[in-house]
Amino acid sequence: MKVIILGAGQVGASVAEGLVSEENDITVVDSDGVRLMALQDKLDLRAVVGNAATPSVLREAGAADADMIIAVTQSDQSNLVACKLAQSVFNVPTRIARLRSRDFLEDAGLLSEENFAVDFALCPEQVITDYICRLIEFPEALQVLNFARGRVSLVAVRAYEGGLLVGQPIKQMREHLPPEMDARIAAIFRRDQPVFPEGDTVVEAGDEVFLLAAAEHIRPVLRQLRRMMRPVERIMIAGGGNIGIRLAKTLEKRYEVKVIEGRKERAEVLANELDNALVLLGDATDEELLEQENIAEMDLFLALTNDDEDNIMSGSLAKRLGCQRVVALINRRAYAEMIEGGPIDIGISPAQVSIGTLLAHVRQGDVAEVHSLRRGAAEALEIVAHGDAKTSKVVGKRIDQIDWPSGVTVAAVVRNFEQAVIVGQTDDWTAITRHGEVVIAHHDTLIEAEDHVIVFCTRKKLVKKVEKLFQVGFHFL
Repeated sequence: MKVIILGAGQVGASVAEGLVSEENDITVVDSDGVRLMALQDKLDLRAVVGNAATPSVLREAGAADADMIIAVTQSDQSNLVACKLAQSVFNVPTRIARLRSRDFLEDAGLLSEENFAVDFALCPEQVITDYICRLIEFPEALQVLNFARGRVSLVAVRAYEGGLLVGQPIKQMREHLPPEMDARIAAIFRRDQPVFPEGDTVVEAGDEVFLLAAAEHIRPVLRQLRRMMRPVERIMIAGGGNIGIRLAKTLEKRYEVKVIEGRKERAEVLANELDNALVLLGDATDEELLEQENIAEMDLFLALTNDDEDNIMSGSLAKRLGCQRVVALINRRAYAEMIEGGPIDIGISPAQVSIGTLLAHVRQGDVAEVHSLRRGAAEALEIVAHGDAKTSKVVGKRIDQIDWPSGVTVAAVVRNFEQAVIVGQTDDWTAITRHGEVVIAHHDTLIEAEDHVIVFCTRKKLVKKVEKLFQVGFHFL
């Protein structure tokens, strides 16, 4: 597949890294020649220096015979113009744009074929906001991801000394769960190395464990491996940029929120747009300010500025002054790996969080969801099985009959989305329903046509092999 990526920033570079392979011919366009050279030295791709929103540059990049344009420059206007040119001048089949402004995202008609011709709009700031909100709901988790339209949750936790399952084989987890509940340990990472989870595998304290279960069952399952922390009530946000204001608006109705912003003009904008959150003009690395605002009583400190060093410093200071939990945005991967698990509990890479949404629209086969795990080292896929026993390598077969690559775990299958399932009660008369049947995968689980299969790949290079397994033979109609 021939793909042109417009923009070589954090998102563009991450997308390029995720797509470079023998099957993909990648060209990256950016006006910064130095940045392009660095990316070209690192990855096997072609680079074009120039303005991505001009026909001549798109032509030089090969738009005339491209299969896809991914416009992820810093400018919404450039991304929109590039998509329109790709459609009207070069007839590129698939056009994806990164958009930050709500104006474009809220009016779907602007992105239609007749207007800017955007097939899929990616808003990284909103993706990151949703991601952080899930972490707030599960304060004991390192990562919380959803699959199958929210029917299944995958949660990464750190196993602690004294947990019910720690020191025992994982097959005993079923003994701790009610009969109507099932779950799967999809992967274990011990001292940064993957441990393939089998029935006799023993969980050790300190292991990073990825638990998967139906969304309504994930909390009871979590209790097997983690102490349940008290619910989050008080949150302090450092940084009132695009992510900070989106998050504050989302959280202020349910939580006590304080936002620290260092720019006077921006602080005034925040104060006008936020209803309940308290906006503070100041420096989040100011120890006196944090103490005055009772940082020790905060349940969560979120360092969300555009500066990695500021986020690390303010987050470390907040933890030293007594804040229970600290999350920081860290753009540089080396920084994220270095600081996580110290004063900062979770380091979030914005590019790695948002890339999964985009990759789901790029992957070969019918991939419904992609989540980048462990800062891009591993991936979890939700992939739809098509065909029948004659045309597919997976349909009509038990999981133990399929030749899965080493390092791949099938965690769950979701089927029959038209089927309503009662998952709880709000009162004696009102049932809580969800759509789709969740089947936690075991060795004898049969994969059926149109099943959504959730697969965990401990190494990124395994993804292509999994996609090939799900490809349907040519004679399938």
